[in-house]
This record gives sequence, C-alpha cells and structure tokens, in this order.
Amino acid sequence: MTKIVDTFYQNAQITPDKIAVYCNGESKTYLQLSTFVNRWSRVLIKKGIKRGDSVGVLLPNSIEFVALILVASEIGVVLVPLNPFLPVGAIHKAFEAADVKHIIAQSNSLECILPFKSTYFSFVDGLWLSIDENDTAIDSLQSIIETCNSQFEAVLGANDDDPLILTMTSGSTGDPKPIILKQITKFNRVQAAVELYKITTDDRILAATPLYHSLAERLVLIPLLTGGTSVLMPRYSTTEWLRYVNEQLVTFTIAVSSQLRTIAQKIEMNDQTITSLRCVVSSSERIDPLIKADLISKLHCEFHECYGASEIAIATNLDNEWSKIKIQSVGKPAPGVDVKILLENNTIAPVGEIGEIICKTPMIFGGYYKRPLLTEKAMWGDYFKTGDLGKIDVDGFLYFVGRSKDIIITGGINVYPQDIEIVILGNTSILECAAFALPDEQLGEKIAIAIVFKPNLKCGKRELRQLCAELLADYQQPREYYVLDELPKNNVGKVMKNALLSICKIKL
Repeated sequence: MTKIVDTFYQNAQITPDKIAVYCNGESKTYLQLSTFVNRWSRVLIKKGIKRGDSVGVLLPNSIEFVALILVASEIGVVLVPLNPFLPVGAIHKAFEAADVKHIIAQSNSLECILPFKSTYFSFVDGLWLSIDENDTAIDSLQSIIETCNSQFEAVLGANDDDPLILTMTSGSTGDPKPIILKQITKFNRVQAAVELYKITTDDRILAATPLYHSLAERLVLIPLLTGGTSVLMPRYSTTEWLRYVNEQLVTFTIAVSSQLRTIAQKIEMNDQTITSLRCVVSSSERIDPLIKADLISKLHCEFHECYGASEIAIATNLDNEWSKIKIQSVGKPAPGVDVKILLENNTIAPVGEIGEIICKTPMIFGGYYKRPLLTEKAMWGDYFKTGDLGKIDVDGFLYFVGRSKDIIITGGINVYPQDIEIVILGNTSILECAAFALPDEQLGEKIAIAIVFKPNLKCGKRELRQLCAELLADYQQPREYYVLDELPKNNVGKVMKNALLSICKIKL
C-alpha cells in the first residue's frame, strides 16, 4: 500500500469509533470511512478502472470527495478534479488535456455534459459514475458499491511514485496546465504541515476552500493521516466559517487571506468570541499587517503566515513571534526548503535585491502533464521558478513583492503594486484594494487603483491622494481611482488583476 492509504488504515484500526470526517451535518467514523473506501476501491477495479487511469471529478465538497481521494491512493488512479460549475467547453478542454478515461460526478453535473458524451467527451470511454441517484442510465455509487461485501480486502498495485492528482492552475478555462502531484508529494506536504504547526491526533482541522484545489486536499489529508478529525465546509461563507469553527470546535485551519479579512470584520460586527482555535495559518496572498494584528487579538490563538504555490506547497513560514519583528515578511524557509532570488541575468541576487523567487523543496510537483518544455522552463536546476518577485533580508526572511506579470512599467520605471496597496490600506475606510496598469500614450502604462470600502465607511479621492503623496514617490502615484463592491477573485481568493481593466468603470 502507499503511505497515504496505509497510514489512514492504520489510524482506522487504532481509533475505529472516532469521527474521521464531518461535512454538512453528516459524519463517518474511521471504521465507516475505511470500509467505504475499501469497498469503493474494489468495485472500481471490478468496473475496469486500472492503475494509472485518469478520472475526471466534478464534485462539490463532500464526504464522498474525501473518500475518493483515499480510493485513488489505494488503487493508483489519477484524479482530475475541476470546478463543477465550469462551462462544458472548459471541462472538455481540461479533461482532454489530462487524458481522462472515466468521470465521477454529481448527477446534476453529469446531466450538463451527458448530451455531449458522443461529441465533446467521446474520449471518455470508461466508467461514468454518479455519486447520487439519477434518472439516466449512468451507474450510481450506491448501486455499484452494494455489489461488494463490507469485509476488508487488501488492494494491491499502487505506488508512492504514482500521480495522485492532476490539478489545474488558476485559469483552467484557458490553456490547461495540469500539475502532477504524486502520492509521495501529497504525503510529504502533510508531514511538513504536521511538523510546522505541531498537528496532533487531538486536532479538528477545517477545510473551507474547494476540494478541487490542492489546499483543501491537504487540509483533509492532514487529520486523516494523523488520526484527527477532518471538518469540511460544503461551500465557504464568512458566517458559516464562524459557525463551523464554534460548533465543531475547530482547532486548526489554513485560510486564504481574503477570507481572513472578512472574518475579522464579521467577528467585530457580531462581537463574537472564538475559543477553540489553537492555530490559524494565512495563505494565498500576503495579509495586511493591521488586519493580521486585529485577527491575532480576536482569534486568541497562534497565527502563522505562509508563502507558497500549487507546484511547491508551503515554502516559507512566519509565526507569531517573528511577525512582530519582521512584520512585512512572509517568513523563513520551511524545513527542508531552500529559497533563493534569481536575477534576470540568471544569477543569484545578493541580500536585499529584488528578483524572482525560486524554491528547492521535497514537496515539489511532478511537472506539468505532457508539457515537458513548459516543465523545463519552470525550473532552474532543482529550483522551481515561481514567477513571483521578492527579496531576502540579511536574516534570511523572504519578502513577497508581487507577481512579475503584475509589474507596472510607467515611464520606463518598474512599479510594484504591493508598495501602493500597502499605503492605500493605511486608510481605515478601505477594506481591500488592488493596483493595476492602464494604457497611457505618454508613459506606456499609468497606475490605477481599485478600492473596496468597508461597510458604511467612505473617503474622498483628495484624502487618498494626500496619503500617497506623503508616502510614495512621484512615479508611484496612482492616476486613477476606481470603486468596486468587491475585487474579482478566483476560487482560492487570489485577486484576478487581469479582470480589473474591464470591470473598473466607476471612478472615485
């Protein structure tokens, strides 16, 4: 057996009656989940699914999705999970790029793509399986799983070096870039989190992002491989996050920074108290230091900030103590990780100089599926080139500056959006903001800023201009200010700056 499923089954033997996973009012003990996983593994093999096959997944966050990850680990198939609400054309493009042979989905998702089975999806010539009952001729999970008895039978064949997940990079509706995540990679990522955040069997760990993204996959595997309890939200909302934490006595979670901003605001509005949390980690984008300090005071727990990417998982960590001293930093390299800054001339940058962040890590991806040239381009020797800009100080702390593609070049001078955003967020009426480029005949590009006000708070353009004039250089001054109800974000909370140019219409 692979390390993932073997470790899970060992935990099921040690604490069979302990709750393994909870989601949306339903739960399974370790015994129930392990029995379900093993039966599902055996029935998929009977249905002709073979080790190495790619299985397209269109599922919402659910206990079945959690079980399917363990099933894939047991029988050695590769899951290709997508947002089930993507348009049919995008699903077709991604599944074709990943050589999907089988599809496991909820019935409503299958009903959307079944009319195209003989055209768009003719290459999916294996099993089509619905996890719930349906009105079509498609097999349902309940009907096929009943053909296998509940007595445990070992399933052989999977290997730690087998791919487990092909995850699509952000923007999978465009040119899909399936990232290969091997079983051993997923296991190593769990082990790194356990070491960093001192995870134990007593932890109840919340996953609040979609399971078709690597963060949520990691958050459900961490408790199942340590003997803890996985608490999975079917979908995210700030109110539901707070309810889950309080009612399920959540002790640990990794949340994207955009979620944490609204959580801090909601706690203040409702005057809520949270007592169960032991540790919270902020992920995805750098969180504003003022919001971070506010969260620490409201959550009453250890607070970490990390930097990483789907291809490398967690690269750096910043804990409570160091965040007081290195407040603008995203931390030092995680155990076993080496971080360097690469200059445009292909040399390593000296201390304090800005360049591309590159990482060498045991948690690295297995490359881009069937894209050897793209994989080669993404590497500098054993180091992954993140496409992010940063610098490292004399103490070895990393500072995230921004995405290289987000740099604004105005009058031939490079401007880093984060430098402007930090200043704008100094105004207490601003909830969040994003600096971006507008075309300009004289300068090439000029700086614009999109802002979202906190509820019932406003400020004028003159006030923001004065703030920028005091704290920014002339070439960093925003020329246009736009007001939005919310910033456009992808499913893991990252701001989609490429969308700002088309949606920013209302000027301050």
